[in-house]
Amino acid sequence: MSEQFTIAGRTFRSRLMIGTGKYRSFEEMTRCHEASGAEVVTVAVRRVNLTDKSKESMLDYIDRSKYFILPNTAACYNVDDAVRTARLGREVGLSNWVKLEVIGDEKTLFPDVVGLVEATRILVAEGFVVLPYTNDDLITAKRLIDAGAAAVMPLAAPIGSGLGIQNHAALRIMREQITSVPLIVDAGVGTASDACVAMEMGFDGILMNTAVAAAQEPVMMASAMNHAVEAGRMAFLAGRMERRLYASASSPLTGVIR
Repeated sequence: MSEQFTIAGRTFRSRLMIGTGKYRSFEEMTRCHEASGAEVVTVAVRRVNLTDKSKESMLDYIDRSKYFILPNTAACYNVDDAVRTARLGREVGLSNWVKLEVIGDEKTLFPDVVGLVEATRILVAEGFVVLPYTNDDLITAKRLIDAGAAAVMPLAAPIGSGLGIQNHAALRIMREQITSVPLIVDAGVGTASDACVAMEMGFDGILMNTAVAAAQEPVMMASAMNHAVEAGRMAFLAGRMERRLYASASSPLTGVIR
């Protein structure tokens, strides 16, 4: 499928974005990235070796001629830390794009939406392309867009939970009302069917990490996610049949010669 999508003027072929955490080895991570077909790889700035060239770094295993690196501000619990981390990622040459996280609760990893809007506004003013990880609240999403977000990344379930899409109504409302920027489901996907459902709802893309890294066969799961995202997008574009309460014969008798 050749359909592309665009964020802040940059075009991508794959609608699947993939993370770098929790893999058993960097070699396994590399194989999963390849199998996923993803073009965007997100990297936690605070968890990667950026300065000591004598030590192994995750970045050594990401071919930057093939993948676009999306730095993220994981493990930042306030605006100052998130903004500082985004700036660091840019200063060391990762990107002026950032998947922005301002975490509000350590146990659930739910976002601090007030801080998130503030950090978005600050970073956009400094020339960043900001993709904020947020909750499934429509009003928050609209405020992030007003603050200059280039895309909005609502959770489908808590980070790393693998629970699948838990908030169909909220996400459907968000998809219906927001058309000015891409919407990318971030967090909660557990298996390929979850990814397919999100794409069938009309979301522009999916970012995942744990669903692949924690699978019993991560490379195989990465491939499954690749196909699921593409199949879900195709099904959305095709348009599903009307739901009916009663049966409707696949081979109707109308026009049959008796």
